[in-house]
Amino acid sequence: MSRAWTHWGTSKDLQSLRLPSHDAGTSLRGRALGRSLRGLDFVFDPFDGYEADLVSNPNMIVAGSIGAGKSTVVKMLLDRALERGRRVVVIDPKGEYGALARAYGVNPVALGRDGWCDPFPQDERESRDLVRALIGTAQGFTLSGEQHYVVDEAFHRIPVPRPVRLLRALYDQLLPHVASGVQSVERGIALTLYRFVHGDLAGLFDGDDDPMVFAGDLVVLDLSSQWSSQSLSIAALSAVAAAQQVAARGEDLGYLVLDEAWALLSDAQALRWLQGSWKLARSRGLSHVLVLHRWTDVAAAGDVGSAQRERAQGLLRECETSWLFRQPPDEAREMGIALGLHPREVQYLTALPKGAALVRYGAHRSVVKFQPDARDSTFVDTDGAMRIVPSV
Repeated sequence: MSRAWTHWGTSKDLQSLRLPSHDAGTSLRGRALGRSLRGLDFVFDPFDGYEADLVSNPNMIVAGSIGAGKSTVVKMLLDRALERGRRVVVIDPKGEYGALARAYGVNPVALGRDGWCDPFPQDERESRDLVRALIGTAQGFTLSGEQHYVVDEAFHRIPVPRPVRLLRALYDQLLPHVASGVQSVERGIALTLYRFVHGDLAGLFDGDDDPMVFAGDLVVLDLSSQWSSQSLSIAALSAVAAAQQVAARGEDLGYLVLDEAWALLSDAQALRWLQGSWKLARSRGLSHVLVLHRWTDVAAAGDVGSAQRERAQGLLRECETSWLFRQPPDEAREMGIALGLHPREVQYLTALPKGAALVRYGAHRSVVKFQPDARDSTFVDTDGAMRIVPSV
């Protein structure tokens, strides 16, 4: 006795229900990251995914609870990218990428200890936008109309081609207003610039020696000395600007990893600048990788309905690829709001085991169990200190 079918389901039907209909994998070639729910190899590279029409831009988010597997998958992605000849720059606020750097014979660079970097591009408009963002972040509020005018006038008086020490050149332009002691907009801007040239931020983005030159396919910028300070968002912003120039240099495609990305997303000036550069990812051949664990940090960017919070969520939704690891229910709900997840996807996030993720790439969904191979195991372990057996 044969059984009659009562309904035909298409892949379009399954996608509308947010079921992982594409869990056979991406069909991309390369070294696998793990296995999809159906037991087949899962391979992914955002540039290959773009070429295969799986995604419309190369930007990615990696999010999940501490210990769920975020660092593991990021390092696995980067190792496979480096094998492919991609360029990689990592903004490392906690000093967690040293093992990966050593695997490639590279020493992490600590800004302020090993030297200073020039984060400003040669394009005057882009340089001016970054200067405004740095000043706004340092002073804690967006530049007023008068402050914009002062910065523009100081730029006009700088010789062309611009000097390498741009912040010092701007400070020198406004120095007479500091000496006068008279309160003015010019003096306020000069005192903020003083922090970068001679104050608490000196040695990061200005110095007496030549700026560092970042060479090689892998650059790790160690910001751990700024991790617990109020200067983290400033250091991260400038490091990202410098890293963008390195990662997108020449014709090679590049990755730019922003670990602990909340430091930028929670700062209004940094977020506004990052949003502008985000849209240039495809033209620059650059994949931004935002790494987050506490999703409520994004919610804390501003009140519900505020421009700041909408801008942060908009930036995240513009990422075509999301690697979403286990989250507690409250965090999963926040993630669902920020990314526009279906309720069924939110449920997935609360039940995922360690080392597994819901991967969203374009219209496709896969549940992936990551499987580090022998090579990966030399640099992905961030929990080793928790397994040290004390001597008797």
